Amino acid sequence: MRAVLVVNPQATATTPAGRDVLAHALASQVKLDVVETDYRGHAMAAAAQAAVDNVDLVVAHGGDGTVNEVVNGLLAAGGAAETRPMLGVVPGGSANVFARALGLPRHPVEATHLLLRALEEGRGRRVGLGSVDIGAGQSRWFTFSAGMGWDADVVADVDRKRGKKASPALYARVAAARYVRPGHSRPDLTIEIPGEEPIEGLRLAFVSNTDPWTYMGTRPIHLNHGCSFETGLGLFALRTMRMPTVLRHIGQAFSPNGETKGKNLVRRDDVPKIVVSAAEPVRLQCDGDLIGARTRVEFTSVPGALKVAI
Repeated sequence: MRAVLVVNPQATATTPAGRDVLAHALASQVKLDVVETDYRGHAMAAAAQAAVDNVDLVVAHGGDGTVNEVVNGLLAAGGAAETRPMLGVVPGGSANVFARALGLPRHPVEATHLLLRALEEGRGRRVGLGSVDIGAGQSRWFTFSAGMGWDADVVADVDRKRGKKASPALYARVAAARYVRPGHSRPDLTIEIPGEEPIEGLRLAFVSNTDPWTYMGTRPIHLNHGCSFETGLGLFALRTMRMPTVLRHIGQAFSPNGETKGKNLVRRDDVPKIVVSAAEPVRLQCDGDLIGARTRVEFTSVPGALKVAI
């Protein structure tokens, strides 16, 4: 088996020693090449080249951003899902939402051990992904979540603080600061779902590919509890960003049962396609990566898009 290990040395929980242990362990079972990323998009380019070279396995060691880039690289050439390299994930970031949603251990050594066992036993799990048509013939894949509005604005603000280490606490502070900033509720979104009339006057839209939507430290945040890698997409959208509504749904999102409901909430589970549009450009994020501002975005569920060693 031929494999490529893609490592983001800047990720929160990656270290040179951990990288060497992981590379040594993998090299005992596969013919391994190691790529250390040093610019944005490097992981995507490395994974795309691995797919062209018909590599059997690409392992992403980093945070959700690294995983997202690797996934987008693996799927860049299109083609049948069965011909794509298998994905391996060893968490190395601060949240590691995709890995944790798959049930992988947070500790890199434990995740490496599980990956090696999966390779020995030939185990893999096929997962569905979300595809985002962002216009002008461009598309982007996401593994667990995407959003337009407040959360994308938070991602943009965190990106500007590149000198600080990303952490749940940093995201929470930035989210609070963004909320109290004037104009936080300005986006006017329209959502289209197959078989329904357009829904107008929405202030934010979160699209989920699985549950939880994200984590705050050890606590999961649930927006669409009925979502999984085997179902369609989930939608969580709010008609207002007034304080009582926001606090109500934050409390529900942190509750153990993860049930979200309310008169100002538009929620759907297991839908094949969601279109979000706005008169003025609104920021878009995918898996915590800022894509930019768009006036129309189409989200599509793609079942069984990728096989993950687990």
